[in-house]
Amino acid sequence: MADQALPTSGREWHLVARPDGRPTPEQFALREAPVPQLRPGRLLVRNAYLSVDPYMRGRMNDVKSYTPPFRLDEPLDGGAVGRVVASEAAGFAPGDAVLHGLGWREYAVLDAERAVKVDADAAPLSYFLGVLGMPGLTAYAGLLEVASFKEGDAVFVSGAAGAVGSVVGQIARLKGASRVVGSAGSAAKVARLVERYGFDAAFNYKDGPVTEQLAKAAPDGIDVYFDNVGGDHLEAAIQSLRTHGRVAICGAIGQYNDTEGPCAPRNLSLVIGKRLRLQGMLVPDHAALQEQFTAEVSGWLRDGRLHYDETVVDGIEHTVDAFLGMLRGANTGKMVVRLAD
Repeated sequence: MADQALPTSGREWHLVARPDGRPTPEQFALREAPVPQLRPGRLLVRNAYLSVDPYMRGRMNDVKSYTPPFRLDEPLDGGAVGRVVASEAAGFAPGDAVLHGLGWREYAVLDAERAVKVDADAAPLSYFLGVLGMPGLTAYAGLLEVASFKEGDAVFVSGAAGAVGSVVGQIARLKGASRVVGSAGSAAKVARLVERYGFDAAFNYKDGPVTEQLAKAAPDGIDVYFDNVGGDHLEAAIQSLRTHGRVAICGAIGQYNDTEGPCAPRNLSLVIGKRLRLQGMLVPDHAALQEQFTAEVSGWLRDGRLHYDETVVDGIEHTVDAFLGMLRGANTGKMVVRLAD
């Protein structure tokens, strides 16, 4: 493509005020920005799908964390997959599909080493932001490596209808769990956990105390808890865990917008007598599993043993709507924003 045909500007989302509690649309701005000229070793990518994920809420706070906070009046970033428009890097050509970390914008200019080629013929492009991407690897590594899952374990997954939780429960089933229980936030999601994803039992956490509902769904206790929610769910899991149970703490979406400290768990003393292991996780620590994860999960998808759902929102102008909806639990499976196919 000739230089004069390349885009000179594109829209991108900026954070303009830091949320105090639940974010609001007024704290974001969609702005037109110039597209930088390509330098040697760089790519110009037209984004096709953008990812919105729970961890992004934490980056909106100006606090020290495992990843730097978003800066005000600068573009947000996150997972994205798209097509190379122009390349000044060996090994990349226009039309190549690539995964990268400069989402929340129409066009991304980035160093080639920050892009990963993906096979657009093997799966829909959006899958590389979900089941074959960061959420899928989080589920796989969190269950099998962090929680040390073994055949015969009883497993409880919170936020089980989301991008990570829905995959965790299915992997547990495929790997021989004795029982898989999930929690979700609506009757429709609860039904989906059992009827589509093969969970043995599921409950709506809004229907009553989580501790009571979990005890009913798993009367003999659990061995593994995969935590996406925190708070009362973690407290309930500690109550139900058997001796030497394990917890993979992936997220705490139930508390991300809280302005006060959590009131639960209040039963941490049980960790001592039960000899429980509670371990936090970040997916980059498990990059060594990438090849094994991709091969095994791709196989399950091909033969129909693993089911995957997406909630797709169209248009970059609706990215914030998608993000806020994801925080409310409006999605089933992975929430993505579609800019182009």
